[in-house]
Amino acid sequence: MTHTPASPIPSPAGRGASGAAHPGTVSDEQRLHQMGYAQELRRHMSGFSNFAVSFTIISILSGCLTLYGYGMNTGGPAVIVWGWPVVGVMTLFVGLSMAEVCSSFPTAGGLYYWSAKLAPSNAAAWSWFTGWFNFLGQVAVTAGIDFGAAFFLNALLDLQFGFDARPWHTILLFAIILLVHGLLNTFGVGLVALLNDISVWWHILGVLVIVGALGIVPTKHQSASFVFGHFVNNTGWSSTFYVVMIGLLLAQYTFTGYDASAHMSEETHDAARSGPRGIIMSILVSLVAGWVLLIGLTFAIQNYTKTLGTPTGVPPAQIFIDAVGATGGKMLLLVAIGAQLFCGMASVTANSRMIYAFSRDGALPGSAFWHRINPRTRTPTNAIWLAAVGAFILGLPYLWNVTAYAAVTSIAVIGLYIAYVLPTFLRLLRGDRFQRGPWHLGRWSTPVGIVAVVWVIFITILFMLPTASPITVNSFNYTPIAVLAVLGFAGIWWAVSARRWFTGPRVQGSEEELAAIEAELESLG
Repeated sequence: MTHTPASPIPSPAGRGASGAAHPGTVSDEQRLHQMGYAQELRRHMSGFSNFAVSFTIISILSGCLTLYGYGMNTGGPAVIVWGWPVVGVMTLFVGLSMAEVCSSFPTAGGLYYWSAKLAPSNAAAWSWFTGWFNFLGQVAVTAGIDFGAAFFLNALLDLQFGFDARPWHTILLFAIILLVHGLLNTFGVGLVALLNDISVWWHILGVLVIVGALGIVPTKHQSASFVFGHFVNNTGWSSTFYVVMIGLLLAQYTFTGYDASAHMSEETHDAARSGPRGIIMSILVSLVAGWVLLIGLTFAIQNYTKTLGTPTGVPPAQIFIDAVGATGGKMLLLVAIGAQLFCGMASVTANSRMIYAFSRDGALPGSAFWHRINPRTRTPTNAIWLAAVGAFILGLPYLWNVTAYAAVTSIAVIGLYIAYVLPTFLRLLRGDRFQRGPWHLGRWSTPVGIVAVVWVIFITILFMLPTASPITVNSFNYTPIAVLAVLGFAGIWWAVSARRWFTGPRVQGSEEELAAIEAELESLG
């Protein structure tokens, strides 16, 4: 097999603004072969299922609720409620730019593959660093999701059985949840696909149930002026502007993970259209449903101080209990926990596909091991467990650092969004030479891309800043350390070794060799 970079992809049908034809009539398998890869993963997902994975990972019932207590301290209701649509709209610019590139290159490698194909020079270096940022962000977002689920499950167990929310209890639950998600992705492939589809309706109906209960049952609600205008600063910082800015983390962390639609594209039918649509629709639906959830939750706060000081450690759990009673509160908590477990399961799935693709091109230590496909399930089993173990390691600092969860969410935002925007930046440099796929932005491509790049630069700086004052060992934001550690490792490895052998995305062979790989997998399966 050859190991040279895949050639630029021809565009056999349709016209783009540059005059280049787009791949409107090429089959998914042919398209993948043009990019140099065999159809190793089973292509079984519909466009809806592709959307479902991204929507599930965004998971408004995970991100909105698990960082709600953070939002109550960093700006309070005013920032929680108004920060959401502002961040959502800016995220839509990023998503639109990503979707356009996804349509041209629908492969599980996603972002790092795009960078390699769009870079004007040093394509391997662009691909290498995009991939490593994506890897960091994917592992961190999996950690953040399942850590949040552990918080909520710990709160429920505390309310029901007195299993209090001390750090090692939460870490134990975190480990169990990751273990379950690893096992599901390893042995329950068909079940995972079904659960991802169910998850969409669970989230939509869950929001309606929670908001409906919080709107109807309580005899008292907060005023509109409180919900839309009350500002709270419990950070220790004196600058209102600074607190408003760092308070945007709640919304920006929730709007992560929609690159899953790209990573699942090798398993999706009509991937050049379904992948982009999955990215955009997951953001749009989350934007509307998430705002309804946050407004409903904030109206239902009965006692702000009591909610922040809840012994469960989970302010939304206290809001549920105060608003609808102990039994009803536990039921609403179960709805949220279910959504968070769906979310974490899908995140492990998407993370493993990114690891599989990145190691397929030799970019991770032990790539041959992580790239290995289980011939029975046609899934990257070893990559699944790397995703789970990596997420667990990232969450361990919570044992001694009370701000660790906020740091994990910041790492997820920074790692993912740098990876999200690098291909957009390179696409802007390419200009009219960019070969569009069947889904594209037309004349809006450049202005949308510029807004996306500027926004990501802003939030990358913002979420490395300290979130609490005074800065102590217990309140230190270790986000810059984690980001710099990964960047330093990738940079040193690149300078010392990888620049001599990493060529970016590799082709697996000729058309005949790709067909042989597929035939072998079919016979083994």
